[in-house]
Amino acid sequence: MKTEKKSIFSYYKPYLGLFLSDMFFACLGAAVTLVIPLIIRHITGTVVYYEAKEAAETILRLALLMAGLVALEFGCNYYIGYFGHMMGAKMERDMRHELFAHYQKLSFAFYDEQKIGQLMSRVTGDLFDVSELWHHGPEDLIISLIRMAGSLVILLFINVRLALSAAALLPFMLFYAVFLNKKMKRAFRRNRERIADVNAQIEDSLSGIRVVKSFGNEDAEMDKFDQGNQRFLESKQNSYRYMGAYNAGLGAFATLMTVVVISVGALLLSEGELKPADLVAFLLMAGNFTDPVKRLVSFTEQFQNGMSGYGRFREILEIQPDIEDAPDAEELGAVRGEIRFEQVDFGYASSGGDVLHHLDMEVKPGEYIALVGPSGVGKSTLCSLIPRFYEVRGGRITLDGTDIRRITLKSLRENIGIVQQDVYLFAGTVYENIRYGKKDASEEEVAAAAKAAGAHDFILGLPDGYHTDIGQRGVKLSGGQKQRLSLARVFLKNPPVLIFDEATSALDNESERLVQEALERLAKGRTTFVIAHRLSTIRNAEKILVMTDDGIAEQGTHEELLKKEGIYAGLYKAAGR
Repeated sequence: MKTEKKSIFSYYKPYLGLFLSDMFFACLGAAVTLVIPLIIRHITGTVVYYEAKEAAETILRLALLMAGLVALEFGCNYYIGYFGHMMGAKMERDMRHELFAHYQKLSFAFYDEQKIGQLMSRVTGDLFDVSELWHHGPEDLIISLIRMAGSLVILLFINVRLALSAAALLPFMLFYAVFLNKKMKRAFRRNRERIADVNAQIEDSLSGIRVVKSFGNEDAEMDKFDQGNQRFLESKQNSYRYMGAYNAGLGAFATLMTVVVISVGALLLSEGELKPADLVAFLLMAGNFTDPVKRLVSFTEQFQNGMSGYGRFREILEIQPDIEDAPDAEELGAVRGEIRFEQVDFGYASSGGDVLHHLDMEVKPGEYIALVGPSGVGKSTLCSLIPRFYEVRGGRITLDGTDIRRITLKSLRENIGIVQQDVYLFAGTVYENIRYGKKDASEEEVAAAAKAAGAHDFILGLPDGYHTDIGQRGVKLSGGQKQRLSLARVFLKNPPVLIFDEATSALDNESERLVQEALERLAKGRTTFVIAHRLSTIRNAEKILVMTDDGIAEQGTHEELLKKEGIYAGLYKAAGR
């Protein structure tokens, strides 16, 4: 299913009322800044010539009016400062939801090529800058246009020659801004890439902090970080060079405009073509003419940051998931667990060649299959194809006679339980991690699953039992404890098909015995695939498949394969068993 390409403006749609009200108050606030100089012009050009008492009364009334206008401007600025920012924050939330949802759709093949730190950077920093642009962009533009256009019209009304003298600098300012904008856009995009690299380095180093410390490689990690940090500084230096020229140039143009107004105004004043009150109003209005330029300076940085962030956001959304539900995909009903591989070909994009070539295999419902063989021959790959973590290049895999590509991904994966060597536990409590296998499970069901996995007793020995916080990735637990919690998750899920990918290879003997007993309880009556290096753990398998680079070289029970005195017998003897 192709991702819909949304326009930038579509993100405003849910908040159109809030956006329009924000623009209304932005316009109203801008209008106030135009009215006050006109009132001052009226006071200095007309009211001061009234009789003293009348002038004082009029000035007081006009002062109160201006105070009211200032209060109105305060209210307008508060509204756009609070509600406008909330609109941007809500749009940021929506975009973050869209991006994270898209991450969930992408396959293992995508994550094989990505750095998690860079993906995180797109969800956080990039989208914050986009939301700032969504809020400030239209608001700054409308305020700037109203103030510049309004002040120009008023200045033309006051004195055409003086207004044209001030406006003569605008084309040069515009050319200067456009020229530097192009350079700044490239520089800011480079900044985004560099900070994403830094984030990726931090994420990688902190995730492996135990390995770093065990090898005493803190200095090496610091060197790698410093290199990435320095590259980011260099990209920032380049962007700030352009930004400095941009800010300094536009600031100089704004000051030059004031100089022109004063010079030409003084000349017209000396010639009697301009009244002093008009010059005062002109100088006040010139601020309205130049302040928007300063606002546009800050807007330009927001624009560059926001648009480069939005470009990176769209870049990810336009990556199409390579594994999706077929249009005619169906939900699974009752699953027996018969699995067939029919002439299956598969290879990873990064490696080029095939890992599996014309593989044929039949597994009966409830059968216990063990996969053995050297590393790299495709044991884990074969098992990853069953839940469609990767897509076959040729041939097909069927579950109960149905091509798995015609089964919805959610339904397929709900019926497969996977226990891996590298257990991933989420930050949180024991209870939350077991319940991950069935989100609506009761406490009784969670406890029953833990008992079946042989985890209940050690859980009760933890400080807060099932409500003990186990830390990031379960760092407060031993390897055997983590593995039994992962088994409890699968017991709770209760799937008809199981995959054990070297689930006991990293455990000590006692932990291996406990986990192995739990594995065998879990496998009873289910179609089970076991990948194992320790051949002693698969003696009871109903069928052992010996894999080589050429595919399945031998198959049979433990005793049958030993009698053949082939590859399996050699592996068994080499293991000293």
